[in-house]
Amino acid sequence: MEAFSVSAVFSIGILIISIYSSMKITVNVYKFLKKSAILKKFPSDPAHWLWGHLIYFPAPDENGLKFKRERTGRFPNSCLCWFGPMLAVICVTAPEGIKTILKTAMPKGKLYRLLQPWLGDGLLLSHGDKWARNRRLLTPAFHFEILKPYITIKNKAADICCSKLKTFAENDENFEVFSIITLFTLDVILKCAFSYDTNCQELGTNHPYAQAVHELSRIITSRYMRPWLHIDWVFYLTKDGRDFKKHCEYVHKVAEQIISNRREVLQKEMPEKQSNRKRYTDFLDTLLMAQDENGVGLTDEEIRAEVDTFLFEGHDTTASAISWSLYSLAQHPEIQDRVQREIDELMSKRSKDDLLATDLNQLPYLTMCIKESLRLHSIISFIVRHSDQDVQVSGKTLPKDTMIVVSIYGVHHNLTLWEDSLKFQPERFSPDNIDKIDPFAFLPFSAGPRNCIGQNFAMHEIKVLLVKVLKRFHLELDPNHPVRKIEGLVMKAEHGIKIKAKTRNPGQYRFDLS
Repeated sequence: MEAFSVSAVFSIGILIISIYSSMKITVNVYKFLKKSAILKKFPSDPAHWLWGHLIYFPAPDENGLKFKRERTGRFPNSCLCWFGPMLAVICVTAPEGIKTILKTAMPKGKLYRLLQPWLGDGLLLSHGDKWARNRRLLTPAFHFEILKPYITIKNKAADICCSKLKTFAENDENFEVFSIITLFTLDVILKCAFSYDTNCQELGTNHPYAQAVHELSRIITSRYMRPWLHIDWVFYLTKDGRDFKKHCEYVHKVAEQIISNRREVLQKEMPEKQSNRKRYTDFLDTLLMAQDENGVGLTDEEIRAEVDTFLFEGHDTTASAISWSLYSLAQHPEIQDRVQREIDELMSKRSKDDLLATDLNQLPYLTMCIKESLRLHSIISFIVRHSDQDVQVSGKTLPKDTMIVVSIYGVHHNLTLWEDSLKFQPERFSPDNIDKIDPFAFLPFSAGPRNCIGQNFAMHEIKVLLVKVLKRFHLELDPNHPVRKIEGLVMKAEHGIKIKAKTRNPGQYRFDLS
């Protein structure tokens, strides 16, 4: 009888669990079908019943970018993409829909969790109240008065970079752009944001931090394209998973060492000597001394996450922006000549070729060229958001709990917005045209409340190096080295960009522009 009772209780328990599971599955299936019916109102290419659109997606190279341009041509506002049978993604490529998404405080897409072991819960990945609080605490670090002293550091770092180009010019050798520029931007970010001098430009391409970031970016891009590797335990069984863990440990160690060194410095600087110290206040000072309205500062974990985030975003993305700007100017020598004339005119009365902070707004044509390069090459090609409420996009309801991809590359090549989108035409951003551009049609630094907090820092850095390089050199592309884009965390070239620098003097031009 007792055995029967135990058996009966067990059976009843199994029955209850089965009924509960069945009901839960039924509810989830109902929700999925209801959501699918709503999403099917968005235009879409035919999808495979199992693989969705995955089987049609090319690799993230030139073919993949061509696919995106063609898809944007078919669906210039938005479209539905299926990643397998269950995951629906809405891709948005028109300013109106993008504005709806980016003006809200929607959390980042769940795929960003792949970056979590590396970048932690910093500004890039956090959301809600935590993001809002930390954004407020970090904003003072990017005030104009804080950025102003950095111009000296950027000038000196650019001089080191140019001395390397001079050696290539004297030897009549090409140089690979990304490898040179990545070290320049790493040098700048370490010195400006953290007052940390590693001589990384002199050490060359073997600098361990630059190598680690390159590998982390490569591994995350590879993992993103392979859905089965989104399962953590599967990923960490692979060689890439083990390497990812190793490189994360290294970059975290670098960040922790930077923080530890600065804490020691701050402890030695007595409060009464703060106003007399020669060292400027940098990004790390702001992190360590920031306090919210309740007098609570950032935790050690939060500080490290922001350091890791800023080290990545502050050097890899800017390096890509500079590299593609140099590529476009080398590709168009007449435009390069015009930029050089503008630079020579600005610098003609200087005994030194260092830029002043006030010069950065005195180069309108160079600024036009930089903006057009950022549009054409789309350094960050997409942003992912996860809808936390129903929203209207392209006149259709986008239901809660939907993954949304804002295709920056797509909107930058949307032919309804940009005629001849593959042509490099700086005049698109002339004073006569700039006011005609929808703010959500040009997104090099995103837009809305979650735009890039360091965009002014980055633009200043880009201008300083371009001025230094173009004042001293003519640039030419290697005709025997085709350049093919590869889409990763940032836009790069599959086999690099090779350029030849030829020494020039101020007033020396190759074209008569009169």
